[in-house]
Amino acid sequence: MATKTKASAKSGLQFSRRFTRDDVSVFDMFEYDYRTSIIRNPNGETVFEMNNVEVPKQWSQIATDILAQKYFRKAGVPQPDGSLGRETSAKQVSHRMANCWKAWGERNGYFATVKDAEIFYEELVYSILNQMCVPNSPQWFNTGLHESYGITGKPQGHYYVDANDGELKKSQNAYERPQPHACFILSVDDDLVNEGGIMDLWVREARIFKYGSGVGTNYSNLRGSGEKLSGGGSSSGLMSFLKIGDRAAGAIKSGGTTRRAAKMVCLDLDHPEIVDFINWKVEEEKKVGALIAAGYPSGYEDEAYKTVSGQNSNNSIRIPNSFFEKLDNNEDWELKGRMDGRVMKKMPARELWNQIAYAAWRCADPGTQYNTTINEWHTCPEGGEIRASNPCSEYMFLDNTACNLASSNLMKFYDAETKTFDVTGYEYNCRLWTVVLEISVLMAQFPSKEVAQLSYEYRTLGLGYANLGPC
Repeated sequence: MATKTKASAKSGLQFSRRFTRDDVSVFDMFEYDYRTSIIRNPNGETVFEMNNVEVPKQWSQIATDILAQKYFRKAGVPQPDGSLGRETSAKQVSHRMANCWKAWGERNGYFATVKDAEIFYEELVYSILNQMCVPNSPQWFNTGLHESYGITGKPQGHYYVDANDGELKKSQNAYERPQPHACFILSVDDDLVNEGGIMDLWVREARIFKYGSGVGTNYSNLRGSGEKLSGGGSSSGLMSFLKIGDRAAGAIKSGGTTRRAAKMVCLDLDHPEIVDFINWKVEEEKKVGALIAAGYPSGYEDEAYKTVSGQNSNNSIRIPNSFFEKLDNNEDWELKGRMDGRVMKKMPARELWNQIAYAAWRCADPGTQYNTTINEWHTCPEGGEIRASNPCSEYMFLDNTACNLASSNLMKFYDAETKTFDVTGYEYNCRLWTVVLEISVLMAQFPSKEVAQLSYEYRTLGLGYANLGPC
């Protein structure tokens, strides 16, 4: 979708009740438990404990733990005694998200009437508490913190497009406009310190990681080791900068929780340093093995892994169809300079392919992304080439764009006794949550001017599903 217009205040969206009732509070439609959530180290030491976590009775303990340990706001929440503390109930979280979407929708003319907005809100609360459909993690982390609790914070360098005048503006505080998008793709220029360049990328990534989102970037614009610099001398090369970015990501806990930052590193197969990139984690894990053999602890959070590089990203190579033609014909593959396109090295395509296969077997990286096929399926090719994906690779689109997501639980629409699927209910749910995702674009802030502009124009949304197997 590509539009700069908001919903018309005259027409607006209408919503009828399907799962809620006029005469009963949506929160009273569930029975609740008060549970304890605990995290322990392998040695039994308790590192997190929270009592009296209020959740619907049908929620599993795993769902309770995720809410308590990851998604509850841990500070700045008004308490009954007038103090500030943390969230303690699924009711609070479902309200702050649904109320925020409702409020932004009302301000921008999305609903036909006040009643339609109220039904929209209550159906969303029901959907969340009944685990019918839920949004991506950054919504749980960030959405509604300002709207419900008045949490602000100094601005972090984010931008947004104001729907009232279509103008690009800088955010005035950290939470009035949340960061609800999970998936980002950023570009990086072959420039050390200027905006859009290498060091600026770490700052943009930090804005993404801090609020619980993930990012992917294609680094193929960066010149290879030995290529000439404008001021004389030679570049230190791509891999040296990837190691800096890896350390920067490793220093940030995504969303301020125990989850690691989510990062995807993509590289075109004809980059001069592609062989080093393919074998990066293979070689680093050899060092891990040596450190463990020397007596260092082997846990992923322990010194052996923390000492080496390459542990904070998923790595993928972008392979064009022309490579497979070379492979079929047992021909050489050319590695080309970034500045002038000259051939810097040739190597047998089969040798390169074997190294890719071995590395993937040895340490599960790099992944392969088939660049020609991906761009043949491109829905907006006039906007440019698809060059990268987000860390999980469910989002592949233009550089400097972002996507916000939600997932429907198919089992909530499936009757196991009659073996029937509630198609109408599922369609209703899809409409409801598509509006959520659309409003989320409107209310969002983004880590750079380019991402704010393109995400507003293309309005990329992702509505998926979970639990297909049991149906």
